[in-house]
Amino acid sequence: MRMRYTAFTALMASAALVLAACGGDDDAGEQDADVEASEFEEGTTMAQLAEAGEITIGTKFDQPLFGLQAPSGEPVGFDVEIAKIIASELGIGSDGIEWRETTSANREEFLKGGQVDMVVATYTINDERKQEVDFAGPYYNAGQSILVLEENDEISGPEDLAGKDVCTVEGSTPAQNMRDNYPEANLDLTDTYSNCLEPLRQGQVDALTTDNVILSGFIDQNPDEFKLVGEPFTEEPYGVGVPKGDDEFRSFINDVLEESFDDGRWLEAWENTAGEVLETPETPEVDRY
Repeated sequence: MRMRYTAFTALMASAALVLAACGGDDDAGEQDADVEASEFEEGTTMAQLAEAGEITIGTKFDQPLFGLQAPSGEPVGFDVEIAKIIASELGIGSDGIEWRETTSANREEFLKGGQVDMVVATYTINDERKQEVDFAGPYYNAGQSILVLEENDEISGPEDLAGKDVCTVEGSTPAQNMRDNYPEANLDLTDTYSNCLEPLRQGQVDALTTDNVILSGFIDQNPDEFKLVGEPFTEEPYGVGVPKGDDEFRSFINDVLEESFDDGRWLEAWENTAGEVLETPETPEVDRY
C-alpha cells in the first residue's frame, strides 16, 4: 500500500458560512450550577477543577456540527456542548473553559502530557487507545463512511477503493481501518479532515473517508459538491478522553452523561447543533469498564 503525507492547506475562512448549521446558541448545553469544591472528595480531579474554577478541554476546530471554530475564535458544535455540560457540573461556565484545538494524532499526547484535562473530539473508544488513556461514555455512536464528488459514480463502498487515492487523517481510526482491511487503497494522510476537501475538488484524491457525521457536516457546508456513498462500515462510539487511571473523574463524567440523557440536556445539545442537519439518534449505553 502506498502512503504519503500531504500538507494540504485548509481553507478555514469557510467556517463562518456554517455557523447556522452548528446552532445559534453557543451555550445550549450549559446549565447554571452552584458547585463547591468541598462537594467532591479532596484530592480528586473534580475537587481541583472546581476549586480552580477553570478547565482546559481539547476539541476539534475543523468539523462542522461537532467542533468548528467560529469567527469569535470559540468552537461550536455537539462535542462542545457535551463538554460544557460536564464543565457545568464542576461549577465551571463558558468563561472558565480554555478550548485547545486537538487533532486525531495528538489527543493521547495532550492527555498524557497534561495539556488538557479532558478531550471531547469525535474520539472513538477502542482497546488500543485504552492502553494509553481512559474513556467515559460513549455519548454518541457514529460509523465510518466515504465522501466523493457529487458526480462520482465509480465508488459505491469501501470495496471500490482499491487503487484509488483516499484522503484521511493520520492517527484516526478510519486511517487504521483502511490499513488493516483495505490495504489496496492509496492513503493520502493529513492532519485535519478539512484539508482533504480541496484535493477532492481538484481531483488529486478520489475520496475522503471518516465518520459519517463528520462527512455529513462537510456536505451541509458545501451544498451540491459532495455526497456520501454506501452504508457506514464500522462502529465508532464517541467517548470523553481522560488521563489513564483517573477512575474517579471517568466515573463522574459517566454519571453526568447518564443524567444528561435522562434530563433532556443531551437532547437539547443535539438539537441546537448536529440535530439541525442529522436525525436524532438514540442515546447510547455508557460503558463503565
